Amino acid sequence: MENNRILQKGECVIRNSFWNRYIDLVKNSVVPYQWDILNDRREDAEPSHAIDNLRIAAGEMEGHFYGQVFQDSDVYKWLEAVGNILMLERDEELEKQADSVIDLIAKAQEEDGYLDTYFSIEEPDKKWTNVLECHELYCAGHFIESAVAYYRATGKEKIIQVAYKLADYLDTVFGPEEGKLHGYPGHQEIEIALIKLYDLSGNEKYLKLAGYFINTRGTNHFFEEEFEKRDHVSFWEKARTPEPNRYYNQYPYNYYNQFQSPVREQKKAVGHAVRGVYMYTAMADMAAKTGDKELFKACRTIWDDIVNCQMYITGGIGSTNSGEAFTKDYDLPNDTNYSETCASIGLIFFAQRMLMTETDSTYGDVIEQALYNTVLGGMNYEGNRFFYVNPLESVPEVCYDNTQRHHVKPERQKWFACACCPPNIARLIGGLWDYIYTAAEDTVNVHLYIAGDAKVQVGNSILNITQTTSYPENGRIHFKVQADTDREITLALRIPGWAEHYTLRLNGQELTPDKVEKGYAYLTRPWAEAAELEVEFDMQPRFMCANRKIHYDLGRTAIMRGPVVYCLEEVDNGKYLDELSVDTQAGLTEEKKEEFGGFVALKAQGSRLHVPETDQLYMNYNAKREKAELTAVPYHLWNNRGLGEMQVWVKAE
Repeated sequence: MENNRILQKGECVIRNSFWNRYIDLVKNSVVPYQWDILNDRREDAEPSHAIDNLRIAAGEMEGHFYGQVFQDSDVYKWLEAVGNILMLERDEELEKQADSVIDLIAKAQEEDGYLDTYFSIEEPDKKWTNVLECHELYCAGHFIESAVAYYRATGKEKIIQVAYKLADYLDTVFGPEEGKLHGYPGHQEIEIALIKLYDLSGNEKYLKLAGYFINTRGTNHFFEEEFEKRDHVSFWEKARTPEPNRYYNQYPYNYYNQFQSPVREQKKAVGHAVRGVYMYTAMADMAAKTGDKELFKACRTIWDDIVNCQMYITGGIGSTNSGEAFTKDYDLPNDTNYSETCASIGLIFFAQRMLMTETDSTYGDVIEQALYNTVLGGMNYEGNRFFYVNPLESVPEVCYDNTQRHHVKPERQKWFACACCPPNIARLIGGLWDYIYTAAEDTVNVHLYIAGDAKVQVGNSILNITQTTSYPENGRIHFKVQADTDREITLALRIPGWAEHYTLRLNGQELTPDKVEKGYAYLTRPWAEAAELEVEFDMQPRFMCANRKIHYDLGRTAIMRGPVVYCLEEVDNGKYLDELSVDTQAGLTEEKKEEFGGFVALKAQGSRLHVPETDQLYMNYNAKREKAELTAVPYHLWNNRGLGEMQVWVKAE
């Protein structure tokens, strides 16, 4: 097992036209828009009431709790996004907004440390009686994560003291000792947060509690026992039910909630996709922190199952709307799939933690795949409309009128009753600098090609890296590298799995890496003198084919250029996209577009099958095929030019 670390604040700054535009969008548009939503200032959007819930719990106003039982988490993820943005640059007005929320949170926290507005307001006598369904630990986790981010950004004590008080309280409630609850969260998240709090504080108690939640899962009958104690009453149905979670779960609920077996024995990704990848993230983080090889092996087995059998070409996961869940290997439908934005974000978290223990390009490849496609596609170009579900095919009238596809929105929404995805996008993009590199005692690993400056601590030395690139518009990346020592340091560059050819040059001279291992090219040498390093990847657009076991994609092809998946839209190609076929032998040509800051569109040759217009429902076959030129655009940009059909997997000739 390797011992790589994630970078700290100030070690990396992004200076990239593509990503700085999104980071600025998060700060100047997304965060303010979501602040208005949380304060119910957008009359045309789904009400939130989340800030008012805090005011009620803090005793500053009268009223009842409104929203989902986990409504608090929307505020906490917004607050974490603010913290991540403030790590880049302090902002007095933004801090004032955040501090006002923190004041409310501190007042809403109960004397013993408990923090959850639903139970404080509505059912104070039922705390911890339904850990499976009621998300108290999930909300606590998101608050702790926000506290760590905000404290790292500002050094302000109030929020982190609330977090310590909450975590200390949780340690008195859960654990193996007699008198404590021997349980673990229904919706995993607290495990990630406690490890972050341990990283910040060095307090082993938080790492131990995270380990307890991970290691106890699937080893006892805690959820069954609490179900019996509350007389089989479901929180969601407010009535007796045969089993918990039955309302939205066609799978055995122990699989749905990932406690079908102890985590080290789990071999496949099952159940609710977001809960799963949050748990796997914490498992991978714990394995890295403790050197637990058995736990890491379980993570790798589950990782391989996801990326080899259950992941969409866009980095989406969770193929069914029934429980937002994984189903079975190769069950990846395009027009009914779920691919929740949060699930792809959680997959990125998982990949990042795996990179702490194993430098393998599979993780960086998937980070790119999810980031440039599903995550960016989850938000419009203006930052005020969002997808919760990310299909690979959409016909608007079918989405509106077919109940089996009603979850698939053909256009981004202003907000959601369950609004986990928009603030999740904001917190990820705000902290994107944290995903570009990892470092070890004598090595810096480059995982993402995003222009910027890095001053990476490598043992007792500093390796300065200036990365310049327009990636993924093109595959050329330039590095200026210099160390403050003459000792040898290794620079490891990820070679993307899609790159069939690449070239390395050092100070203008082509070179062969010292070694290539698990998809990384390693260069070991002294960097005391400034060096110019270039890597260039072949960005030739290509037609993709799916495994034959994915029946939905047989006879179809998808188009990719670098890590970017492309799609057809009605606005470019006309209605009835399923009439179109693409000639995979004719190649693809690139066309630079000026819209949306500039992007590369792709042109393909193909044909359209014309079916006669008629009022008859069925008729004798009389279709004619005519030549057609097809235009494909990056998937993440779809639905930015109006409502219409969209298709990723296109019929192939």
